[in-house]
Amino acid sequence: MSDSQAKFVSYIEENQKKLIDSLSEVVSIPSVSGDASYRQDVFKMGEWLKNKLSTLGAEVTAHDLGVQDLDGKEVPLPPVIVGSVGSDSSKKTVLVYGHYDVQPALKSDGWNTEPFKLHHDENTGCLFGRGSTDDKGPILGWLHTIEAHKELGLELPVNLKFCFEGMEESGSEGLDDFVVKNKDTLFAGVDAVCISDNYWLGTKKPCVTNGLRGIAYFKLSISGPARDLHSGVFGGMVHEPMTDLIKIMSSLVTPQGEITIPGINEQVAPLTDEERKIYDVMDFDIAFVDEATGSKTTVSDNKPDVLMARMRYPSLSLHGIEGAFAEAGSKTVIPRRVIGKFSIRLVPNMDPAKVIECVEKHVESEFAKLKSKNTMKLTPDHPGKPWLADPKHWNYEAAFKATEQVYGVRPDLTREGGSIPITLTFADALQKNVLLLPMGRSDDGAHSTNEKLDLSNYVKGTQLLGTYLYEIAKVTQ
Repeated sequence: MSDSQAKFVSYIEENQKKLIDSLSEVVSIPSVSGDASYRQDVFKMGEWLKNKLSTLGAEVTAHDLGVQDLDGKEVPLPPVIVGSVGSDSSKKTVLVYGHYDVQPALKSDGWNTEPFKLHHDENTGCLFGRGSTDDKGPILGWLHTIEAHKELGLELPVNLKFCFEGMEESGSEGLDDFVVKNKDTLFAGVDAVCISDNYWLGTKKPCVTNGLRGIAYFKLSISGPARDLHSGVFGGMVHEPMTDLIKIMSSLVTPQGEITIPGINEQVAPLTDEERKIYDVMDFDIAFVDEATGSKTTVSDNKPDVLMARMRYPSLSLHGIEGAFAEAGSKTVIPRRVIGKFSIRLVPNMDPAKVIECVEKHVESEFAKLKSKNTMKLTPDHPGKPWLADPKHWNYEAAFKATEQVYGVRPDLTREGGSIPITLTFADALQKNVLLLPMGRSDDGAHSTNEKLDLSNYVKGTQLLGTYLYEIAKVTQ
């Protein structure tokens, strides 16, 4: 470890209060992107980032993405904050992505503390607050890395570029086009990309992630009567939309999670013996899932099967039914129209267009079998492709070596079950290797109540980000 790197690591260790105070400051900004009433707070968070980067000596600009229709209102989209530190042609340039918006949160949802007020539980070391791990803590990790070097009078070992958006939790509206449009200007000269917006596989061992599942989302609408009907008067007399919908949705997937749509599973690449061994040796226990879900409901008790269900195979989930009676009490209504919502997580080798085609063919076939006089409409949402990167690239080697230095163990190489569509956009538009380097743990509760970031992960995760940059400087000389 070089003197500069050692000084950086020590600085982060000795300035934990700074890290906590800055996280407290940004958690207090309720930058909820999915609710129009919070849009001014998303802008406030973007302005905070812009000002902080400027204070740290970065060249920074905010870019307008236009407007969107949200909750029946036309509201401005939050800006993309683009910054850079360093322009030394002898150094590699790393592009860092993060998002400054968060999911909705109310204390009445089941939080033990106010979600937009950071709570430091000194007994457990947990930092509770909405956005603590997703994704404000990781963004601050990068900012504290710059700050440490500035305070110590040290040069960063690489050039850094930043792309921070405020709409990730609401579909990253406008960002894909922005990246493609500016690939030869704002993002010119990038050698590799790093994203810290995912989590360890468990709670004890760090990981590096080189794959994400894509997603295809569907809305299945069944319409019948011109108005809601009384079941005592019309029950048995008319074809009921809810009955048709439940029948069709039950044909999509089994209780064991097996997708039953012809042509879907056939797109998945066969499992090789060599790949199977990867899941056998991963540091993972089914108890991690039980703890995260608060139940013992895994479809298998076999570790490799559970792991592959999360990251290697597609899954189909039923999300909800719009238009159905959902309030407390008993209401004997026949809904005039219901909309079932479901999605399929896609894995490499799966073609989103072909997936949509298979779903459409299956749903039309199942509806025809019902001989119903209702009408059916299937609406696919914009699909996100799966992503898989080469882990033998120098970008990954730097992450592996940095993790070993900070945590004393070689990380697991994982794929995430979720989707971050911008990952593939960066890979395709810039034609550069993209890496996911997580800070938080699997039990952080992102999107859930009592979201937290362990202080140890915050501190060591920040040390990891900086150490990763030093390793890039070494492996690419």
